[in-house]
Amino acid sequence: MRFDFDPTMHRYPSRRYPVYARGGMVNCSSPQAASAGLEILRRGGNAMDAAVAAAAALTVAEPTANGLGSDAFALIWSAGDRKLFGLNSSGRAPMLASMEQIRGLSPDGRMPRYGWAPVTVPGAVKAWAAVSGRFGRLPLAEELAPAVHYAADGYPCSPNLSRSWEAALSRYRTELRGPCFDAWFRTFAPEGRAYGPGELIRLPDHAATLREIGETGGESFYTGELARRMDAESRKFGGWLRYEDLAAHEALWVEPIRVNYRGYEVCEIPPNGQGIVALMALNIMKEFSFTEKDSAETCHRQIEAVKMGFADAFATVTDPDFMTCDYRRLLRPEYGAARAAEMTDRAQVWTDRTPPKSGTVYLCCADGEGNMVSFIQSNYMGFGSGIVVDGTGIALQNRGADFSLDPADINCLQPGKRSYHTIIPGFLMKDGEPVGPFGVMGGYMQPQGHVQVASNFIDFRLNPQQALDAPRWQWMRDGSVIVEEGFDPDIVRALRERGHDVRVSAAAAAFGRGQMIVRLDNGVLVGGTESRTDSNIACF
Repeated sequence: MRFDFDPTMHRYPSRRYPVYARGGMVNCSSPQAASAGLEILRRGGNAMDAAVAAAAALTVAEPTANGLGSDAFALIWSAGDRKLFGLNSSGRAPMLASMEQIRGLSPDGRMPRYGWAPVTVPGAVKAWAAVSGRFGRLPLAEELAPAVHYAADGYPCSPNLSRSWEAALSRYRTELRGPCFDAWFRTFAPEGRAYGPGELIRLPDHAATLREIGETGGESFYTGELARRMDAESRKFGGWLRYEDLAAHEALWVEPIRVNYRGYEVCEIPPNGQGIVALMALNIMKEFSFTEKDSAETCHRQIEAVKMGFADAFATVTDPDFMTCDYRRLLRPEYGAARAAEMTDRAQVWTDRTPPKSGTVYLCCADGEGNMVSFIQSNYMGFGSGIVVDGTGIALQNRGADFSLDPADINCLQPGKRSYHTIIPGFLMKDGEPVGPFGVMGGYMQPQGHVQVASNFIDFRLNPQQALDAPRWQWMRDGSVIVEEGFDPDIVRALRERGHDVRVSAAAAAFGRGQMIVRLDNGVLVGGTESRTDSNIACF
């Protein structure tokens, strides 16, 4: 039976309330991924097992933003260790990468967005194995079983997934030229079109690869048959990625960075991630008192603080092995105070860097024992490079597109280097105790989303759902600021009077997609999920 309705239509305003649970909670941008995490919790897994299950399922249920060729980062609160752990599994540029070669072929002097040139070593699979091996209770194969099921047996396409798929296919038809892209079209557009809402999607090659990853504990992906197939495909089409690059990849356990914001510790992954942008902005914002959320004064201070954070990050942040300054000094209270003193009541230009668009998935989960995970993975720009390793379902990221081809730029391309990285998980703590994970995905919107969600929760005491639902703004690549429809027009006018180039945008996806969980003193979990996409909370 078919029905003639539009699943993306929002004729009437709707409401979402925060969700409460005790046994466990998994918040994802895909209902299937949230269900996968919950299934693993019910099988006896903990929050870390559930995070791996949900992350693997997201590669199947939201391939428009992530895949088996993604990178991944995580912040993990281990109740047993009473400690917050950070994981950076971002991949390096291949050792054969050549800035000089690309500069000779690039008409605009910038890294290509598609093809083998922007492909860096994928880190997500290693992240799954690292989290599972260190903290999980179940074998990796069992954690990946729900994702295998969805890939092999199929799942229904959701409304926003369909819209993203159609947009990507339309773009790829124009921009992807050459036989190296044929496998992408065979994999993701087998009938020559995007999937519509309610249509079943099956990814059999993806399912077989997930099984092999599970059976080998992820080793096949980096040192086994899957690694050899990636190497062979790269050589076939003139790419730089080699078996040795994959075999050398490590998921690194790192110490989270943090700032104290009005008594809360806001925690992020250190560079090469851009979480430091959010922390620098909050370190500046704490010098001001915000008495009213919906005011031009509050928005102006937040926007200017974010711009300052980006200006510093673009000048300094890249692979920490290649950084020339100690990023920790950028988080000192006195530096935040000094930057705050530079702010005026007028909009100023702090940077001319051009942030590209991207595609990312974020999830968070918690169990009844106190463990909590903030996890994010991404192919960078939508489906990524447009490269799919034939017969495997492995869609490779194009993270290398963010490298600069200017040797004077701190983030210039070099062999074995990790790029400035947009994906960032967030976590809140207070008085040494975990409050909970949060995150907002979406390229350079991510630190801006972190700032707004954290401020909504801390400054204005909004519940997790309202902290996510509140209308957002985004500083854009051309120096303008876009705001969502429904943003107070009086605030828009006042911001314009202060010199901001403010534009109203109807594109909800431009403002990121977030999730949040906080834990009450009695162990009850309170969750919010993104109303701008196909999000869902699975809990018990």
